[in-house]
Amino acid sequence: MHTARKHFVKAPAVQSEINVTPLVDVVLVLLIIFMVVTPLLNRHIAVQLPATSDSPPSEPPPPQWVVGLTPEGRLTLNDTPVEDADYVPRLRKVLDARPRGQRHVFFKVDDRAGYGRWVMALDGARAAGAEELGVLTE
Repeated sequence: MHTARKHFVKAPAVQSEINVTPLVDVVLVLLIIFMVVTPLLNRHIAVQLPATSDSPPSEPPPPQWVVGLTPEGRLTLNDTPVEDADYVPRLRKVLDARPRGQRHVFFKVDDRAGYGRWVMALDGARAAGAEELGVLTE
């Protein structure tokens, strides 16, 4: 009679230590996330809010001067056509009548007008004494 031998596979020894490699990986990923996000939380946008008052304004605001530029490149001053030679002297006369701090000029430029013409109009307004330049949008 032949007796069969049984082979037993020995079970691995129980490991009583914690494998810290996955823990270190997770902690490092969290550290990187916090390092990237933290500077983004400290951004501040400075906003200057207008002062409010309950009383009506004592004097009406001065009329605004709008320099227009048509698609053909023609200049207008408050919708009145102006020749290139008269543009700066006429605007200077208007701006000199205003006190300092109220010499604002706004521009309404057509998309099809040339960029060079718009720069010429801006330079002319500065030469006429405009302190602030603004662009009107639709």
